[in-house]
Amino acid sequence: MLYYINMGIKGYEKLSLVDYDLKLSATIFFGGCNFRCPFCHNSSLVLNPNSVQDIPFCEIVEHLKKRRGIIDAVTFTGGEPTLFKELKTYVKQVKELGFLIKLDTNGSNPSVIKNLLDENLLDYIAMDIKNSLTKYPFTCGVQINIENIIKSIEIIMDSNIDYEFRTTLIKEHHLEEDIYDISNLLKGAKKMTLQKYIPSENCIDASLNEVSKEDASKYVSILKKTISDVSLRGY
Repeated sequence: MLYYINMGIKGYEKLSLVDYDLKLSATIFFGGCNFRCPFCHNSSLVLNPNSVQDIPFCEIVEHLKKRRGIIDAVTFTGGEPTLFKELKTYVKQVKELGFLIKLDTNGSNPSVIKNLLDENLLDYIAMDIKNSLTKYPFTCGVQINIENIIKSIEIIMDSNIDYEFRTTLIKEHHLEEDIYDISNLLKGAKKMTLQKYIPSENCIDASLNEVSKEDASKYVSILKKTISDVSLRGY
């Protein structure tokens, strides 16, 4: 069952060179999340979003109007944006300004993803794959509906837009056997990115460690057996 949260927009990055591949983008950050991933760098948005002041969406719209022709896209991220009741309304308004739209999601709300796709409101989706299905609760920090994760993967892979799946590699969470399981889960996908974990005091658990480049490169080789495009990010 889908539920919504009342958290608003908690951050706005006016220019990003990394959120949307090969595009200049702005990034909108929603507060609140239904996961508690220990490696999350946006811990304040997840654990205590009320501590961050809301940014009125109307102010962002007015800024974006001035950025037409300068930036190409707007990324909606979080937290978890699909939990926000006004997401589609906001996406529509930004889309009508002429920007490409990217959605970052944990895949927990497949119905929201499908609805946005059905209305041709998205140009790019990045879905986090936390771990193998058996270790999902361990890595995302809560008990979840695994079927929703599978549905979101299927919806995204069946879409006609650009997408990527991505996994942040954590030494304490990701073993070679997990990568084989992820490879089978995403068989036939177009793109997968393995991200380097960077320890930070902003993380929910600052004691975690990165996977070595040697092991990360080995994981790329495993994933390339079933996924067309696999790359490292941050290494």
